[in-house]
Parts: sequence; structure tokens; C-alpha cells
Amino acid sequence: MTEIEIEKENAAIARQYKELLRISYLELTSEDKKIIRKAFDVAVDAHKDQRRKSGEAYIFHPIAVAKIVASEIGMDATSIASALLHDVVEDTEYTLEDIEQEFGVAVARIVDGLTKISHLKKDKDVSLQAENFRKMLLTINDDVRVIIIKIADRLHNMQTMDSMPAHKQVKIASETLYIYAPLAHRIGLYNIKTELEDLGLKYTEPEVFNDIQNKIEESKEEQQEYIDNFSSVIKNSLDKEDFEYEIKGRFKSIFSIRRKMVKQGVTFDEVYDKFAIRIIYDTENLENEKFLAWKIYSIVTDHFRPNPVRLRDWISSPKSTGYEALHITVMGPKGRWVEVQIRSHRMHEIAEKGYAAHFKYKQGDQKEQGLEPWLNKLQEALENQEANAVDFVEEFKLNLYAKEIFVFTPTGDLKSLPKGATPLDFAFSIHTQVGYHTRGAKVNGKLVPLSHELKSGDQVEIITSDKSKPNANWLDYATTSRARSKIKSSLREEKKEIAEDGKEILRRKLKQLKIILNEKSINELVGHFKLKTSLDLFYRVGIGTIDNQKLKEFAAQRSNSIFKFFKNKIRRGPSIPAEEINQPEVSNRYDVLVFGKEEEKLNYKLSNCCNPIPGDPVFGFVTVNEGIKVHKKDCPNAVSLQANYAYRIMNAKWIDSSQEEFTAMLEFTGIDNMGLVNEVTKIISNNMHVNIRNISFDTNDGIFTGRIMVIVKNNTILKRLITNLKKINGIEKVTRA
Repeated sequence: MTEIEIEKENAAIARQYKELLRISYLELTSEDKKIIRKAFDVAVDAHKDQRRKSGEAYIFHPIAVAKIVASEIGMDATSIASALLHDVVEDTEYTLEDIEQEFGVAVARIVDGLTKISHLKKDKDVSLQAENFRKMLLTINDDVRVIIIKIADRLHNMQTMDSMPAHKQVKIASETLYIYAPLAHRIGLYNIKTELEDLGLKYTEPEVFNDIQNKIEESKEEQQEYIDNFSSVIKNSLDKEDFEYEIKGRFKSIFSIRRKMVKQGVTFDEVYDKFAIRIIYDTENLENEKFLAWKIYSIVTDHFRPNPVRLRDWISSPKSTGYEALHITVMGPKGRWVEVQIRSHRMHEIAEKGYAAHFKYKQGDQKEQGLEPWLNKLQEALENQEANAVDFVEEFKLNLYAKEIFVFTPTGDLKSLPKGATPLDFAFSIHTQVGYHTRGAKVNGKLVPLSHELKSGDQVEIITSDKSKPNANWLDYATTSRARSKIKSSLREEKKEIAEDGKEILRRKLKQLKIILNEKSINELVGHFKLKTSLDLFYRVGIGTIDNQKLKEFAAQRSNSIFKFFKNKIRRGPSIPAEEINQPEVSNRYDVLVFGKEEEKLNYKLSNCCNPIPGDPVFGFVTVNEGIKVHKKDCPNAVSLQANYAYRIMNAKWIDSSQEEFTAMLEFTGIDNMGLVNEVTKIISNNMHVNIRNISFDTNDGIFTGRIMVIVKNNTILKRLITNLKKINGIEKVTRA
């Protein structure tokens, strides 16, 4: 570069820095400006020899990220300084200790978090895998500003991707749609979410993006004319009431138009609500803010008929992101539906800036400013850190894009839950122990199944019992990641407890067969019963799947093998290798693969990239030509499939016969006496691993008959139950129908 070019570049860098200070959303003190200046100087020095793919000086990137953080997201000086320094430790000779010494612990912690999740070099053709996403999400524990700066970093990278090779553009855009856009949505950064989605579509489906963009441009004048006509009708009435306001037309994003076209199977011209109208009003005090919103609502609906189903009141019940507004859909001129959003300037800033606007409008302790409740919500998704990385990211995403409903507790408190939530989700949102001991639920005073889908406005009451505990079916009813992770955790604990008992039972039974329970015998048993782990073995003994008869068969086969071994030795023949004796084959207990919530049995092929075997955690992927291909959840291709083709992913699992449950009908006859029904139900409910599905009793001239449908894990448990029922005084006969 010539000296003139260097001078021009330095002048441009200085201009960008001044603009950064000028456009900051929050008021910057002289102390704030000092820390930002120091961060700027360090970043300029650290990146002085680096250039981006486009050829410009690298320092323009951290400045651009800092501008997004300062202006579009509206963060504080600590965040702006951290944004300027976000690549320093990763890409230059500066260390974390240097940063801490110069800028203090807070900035160092944020930069450290950003470095942890950016260890991939920018020139490598590598997509962030699930484990990297997981690490990134876990940094929320340290400081949520890490994620916010990461989103700003990703936005600027997406805005400047033109000089990258096409395959890299597609990968980065897929990641953006997969995780960063939902995260921005969850934080309440709706403008950034929209831009990330549109840019994501631009690189993943360029033809679709360009086609919609061109059509929007062509129809822009006509749409603007429509917005002007619509607005002029309302303006006259608002002016008469002396409102201070502005009306803005907002076109729907390209991504959301595309989503609507696909979802509803319509063309661009058939998407009618391609724009919304925002009425943003001034209010001198917050006390009449809500009153004014409803007054404007009244004025709008005086002129245009509202759609009663499409009223969204987020003023009385703000979204968990802090979003407040009144949304109504009205029938506009020419019979077209128009969405009208009514917000005060305060609400508008919260919608534009996310939780940062809370700092400006609320006084007192920061914990009351909207950040803490949001962090607590995200914390729920982070609590289950034992899950594998793909599961973790999927469960986390459950909480990101979910639309919200609002339900009431019996005492009238309001709870926010994702759309599609069930009473079980509600129970776990109240308290983990309430969830664990849920016995039933009432919605609006009526008993409902635990799978019942809640609707906004429902009043939900949870019925608990100390004896109740989670079972595997609950995973089909729970939708939130908090409820699902707690249920899985409880089921794992229960399995461990049963396995502990099973180990003792096995020790006693083997002792009778003159076999010592040690590592060798356990390995032989695991191999003999074609299992995977000793935990599986002890669990099956605990629930009675592996009974005395099966253990006797094992002992006989074992002694036979030992006899053959010595016989071969005496004959000096080749010995049987030990691994052949206990070679665990692929378990025939995991013999069926089922798909989706309905657990359907479909045709499939096992993928070659990860070679799943029965028992592995897997998912199905619907291919274009080869039907369903099954991949392991930790397959190297899993995340790119999830990122690029999330709509083609199917839940899948191997059914383990010892975990499967079966229904059986039992018939009773006997002599009727007081308390007989109570005795029968008591025996069944006290019998481990048995649930009653259906029950009916009848008496005729002193003769008692009954039918009970029970759910059991295996025949051994059923036989034990029948034996116990026959012992009841008065019951003459118990048979399986």
C-alpha cells in the first residue's frame, strides 16, 4: 500500500471510531469513553498487520461489531470495549492476563467467553459442530453479554460474506438460521433476528431470495400507496384527540414471506399481510400509557372491522423477552387484512433494543430490569448438561422460537409457557418437586389428561401425591426442555435404584448356583444375555426380566463351556478363545426401530457415515431418493443435517424389549365382601412396575366379578401379580383374559 492509501485508511478508521461514540444508545460518561478509547487503541495495535478476505484492514470488523453492540443493541461501555477486543486473544499475541490487567475482570471474562467459542480459524473449512454450540450456550452462565456480542459478530460476518467461497457461505448461513437467529429472537432483538434470517436465506436459497426481493421491489409503490391511504383515515381521528404519534409502514421480511408461502402452500401474490402498520405514540407519564394504547385501538376499530381471533394483548401480559405491544388485525380497504401494531415510544425501544432498553426505563437494582428473568428462563435449558451435544442443542432450541401462551395458577398468578405446553410442563415450571409428584391436573376446574394442550387464559391446578413419580410415558406429554430434562433425570435415577436392588438379588441367586458375583461373571452374564452394560443386567434382574429359570440356564451353559474347555485341553486341541465364550452379539432386545411420537415402524436404511447399531441413540433423515436414512445422534454430519434440513429430521429410537410395556386384562371371580375392591387395587398399586389402565367391578347376588386392564413390563411381573391377588380373602379365581 502507498503512503496516501495508508493515510486514507487511517482517516477512515478514525471516522469509524468517532461514529461509534456518537451513535451509542446509552449515555457515555467520560470514564466510559476512556475505557472504549483504550480498547480501541489495543485493538488497532493488535490487528495492525491483519487484513480481511475482502482486503480491508481487519480493525474495521471489531469496530463494526462494536457499533452494532452500541447502537442497534444499545449495550454499555463494558460491552462496547469487549466487542472491540473480541478477536484480540484469539488472533494476536495479547493474552487474557494482558486484557484483565488493562481492563479488569468483567471485560476479561467476556473476551474469554468469546475466545472459548471461536477457536475455529477463519480460513478452515469447518462448520461449528454441536459441541461448539453447546460450549457457546454454556457461556451464558458466565455473562449473557458474551452471547450478545457473538450475535453482533455473526451479523457483521453475514453482512460481509460476499468475498467468501460459496460452500463456506452456505455453511455459515445454515448455522445462522439454526442457532443465531433463534437466539436473537429469544433475547428480543427482533430487527437483528430478521436481518439474520434474510441474510441466511440469501445464501442458502439465493434464487428464492432474489425472486421475492424483486417482487417486493416491483410492488413497493402500490403497497406504499395502500399504507398511505389506510394511515390517512386513522390520522384524522388521532389528530382530533391531540395524540403525539407517528405511523410507520413495515414490510414483512423476505424470510417470513417465504415461510408463509411454504407453510400455506401459496404464491407471493396470495400472501396478503406482507406489511404491518405501526402506530408509535408519545406519553408524558407511564400511568396512562396502557389507557392511551386502548384508546388508539378504539379509534382504529371505529374505522376498520377487527378480526376478533387475531387480537394480541402483550401490554397486559408482556412476552418473556420484555416485548410489549397491542397487535390487531383489521379488514382494510379492498378487503385486505392489515396488521396494526400499537406501541408507546418506550415499548418501541424495548422492541428494537431488547432488554437493553430496560436499563434506560427502569430504576434501582439491575436484577429488576428484565435481564434476570430472561437469564433464569435460559438457565432451564442449561440445567441438563449430561445430554449429548446434539440433544442439548435440540432441547435448547425448543425454548428459543416457541410462541408463548399465558396461563393462570389457582391463586391467579400468571405463568408464561411455550405454545403446545401441557399440564406437566406447567407443573415443572412451578417447581421440580411439584412436577415429580404430579398425579393429575385440572384445567378450568375439569380433570384433563397430562397430555392435554394448554391454551392462553386457562387456569391450571396440579394434583400431587407423594406416591406419584415420573414414568417413561411422561416424555410423550412434556414439551419444554426443563420438564423433559427433569423427567429423564428422574428415570435414570429410578433405573439406578432398581439396578442396585437387582445387583443384590443377583448376588443371592448366583450364590445358590455356586457362582461368585465378580467382574468375570458379570461380563459373562452381559454377553450371555446380549446386553450392553452391567447396569442393563442388574436392572433386568431388578424388574424380573431375568428370573431364576434364565439364570439356571446360564449356569448350565457356563459349566458346559468350562467342561468343553478342559476337554479340549486334555485332547491338546486348540482352545476356545475366551472372547468367543462371552462375545456380546448385537442385542436382539433392541430389535425394532420406531419413528416419531406415534412410534411408527417404517422402512429405513442405516447410514454408512456413522454405522449405527441397535441400541445407539439415533435420528431419521428423510432423503430425496433413498427414503429414511438413520444416523447416530453424535454422527459427524448430524449438525450440518440439522442446520440445513431441520424439517427433514425425524425422531427415532430403538425399542428395548425390557423397557417396553404391555397391556394385559385380568378377570376375577369370588364372594363379595366389604373392602374387597380396596384390597385388589391396593395389591396392584403396591406392586412395583404395574399401572392400572382400566377397571370395572360388578356384584350379582353376592358373587363378585371384575375386569382390570394393567400395564406391565413382562410376564414374570404379571405372574407375580396374579399370585398375590389369589391370596386375597374372598377371591376364588384370577385369570388372564
